[in-house]
Amino acid sequence: MPHFAPVRVRGSLPLAGRLMRHRRRAVAVGLAVTAAALVAAGPRDTDRSRGHPPGAPAAGAPVASDGDRPARPPRAGATVTAPVRISDAATVRLLRPGDRVDVISAGETVSGDAARVVARGAKVTEVPQPVDDDGDSGALVVLSVPRGTAADLAGASATARLAVTLW
Repeated sequence: MPHFAPVRVRGSLPLAGRLMRHRRRAVAVGLAVTAAALVAAGPRDTDRSRGHPPGAPAAGAPVASDGDRPARPPRAGATVTAPVRISDAATVRLLRPGDRVDVISAGETVSGDAARVVARGAKVTEVPQPVDDDGDSGALVVLSVPRGTAADLAGASATARLAVTLW
């Protein structure tokens, strides 16, 4: 085998040379990327404080009535199921679980409006069978709505008749 002179390549690592000149900046960028990756891959249970064992309640966490485990506080955007009595029973018979409806308060309200939309896009979770065949009392439907909307529905059902429109 013949003897070859060593091969030298000039300018092969321009990025490495630049990083060596700006070492502090490179370290800062590396730390920022590492911190972002750790935050993204971190634990998802954010309502627990550090240092508490999994079985113990966090400081200030509400405790369930049975005392066995802590009760989770409600999330701000959590949906709840709300039973709503619709004045027209025939309309409720058209509904199926999974349907989306708007709930309309029909009648005179405190603000003077004749009708207003109380809930938009509420998901029907259940349509219970009527217990009695009283046509005047309407029919019950169970909707999945945000917590604030459930309070609005309860208030509207106490003062006005409710109707639904199907999407």
